[in-house]
Amino acid sequence: MLSVDGYIKSIKSNLDRQSDLLVENLKKIVTYNFSTDIDLLDFSAFIEPTRFELAIRLFSMDKDANEVFYNGTNNTVFAGSIDVLPEVAYYHLNEIQLNDFFDFYEQNEETLALQEQKAFTDWFRGCWKKAGGSSIDIPSYFVFSDDYKSYDLKNNQWVDDEDKWS
Repeated sequence: MLSVDGYIKSIKSNLDRQSDLLVENLKKIVTYNFSTDIDLLDFSAFIEPTRFELAIRLFSMDKDANEVFYNGTNNTVFAGSIDVLPEVAYYHLNEIQLNDFFDFYEQNEETLALQEQKAFTDWFRGCWKKAGGSSIDIPSYFVFSDDYKSYDLKNNQWVDDEDKWS
C-alpha cells in the first residue's frame, strides 16, 4: 500500500545513496577558477517523473539570465555549464505498480509535490554544505528546471526568480 510518508522516505533513502557522488562533484566545483563575468551559479535539477530520475547541471549565468561562456586562452577559467549529477533514480517501482502509483500521486499531488521539492532541496543543501560550497563567493542557487523560484544556497531561503536576477 502506498503512503505519502513511505514514498518520501524512499526518495530520501535513494538520494542518500547518491550523496557521496554529489559531494565529490561539488568539491571539484568549489575549486574552480570562475570567470569574472559570472554573476550567479544555477544548480538546475531536471526531474523525469515518469522514470523517477533526477539529474543536476550547473549553469554559470549573468544578471540578464544568460549563460556565461569563456572564450579566452586561460584554460583554468571556468564558465559555461557542467553536469553535477548524472541521471540517477530517486524512486524504484516495478511496471506492475505504475498505474496504482500514478493514481496515488494524482490523489495526493499537492502534498507530494511540496514534500518532494523539500526532500530534493534539503538533500542538495546538505551535500553543498558538506562539500564546502559556502566558500564560493558567487551567489549560488538550487532551482528546479522551469520553476519560477530558486533556493538561495547562501541565505538558505527561497527567492522569486525576479529577485534573483535583479
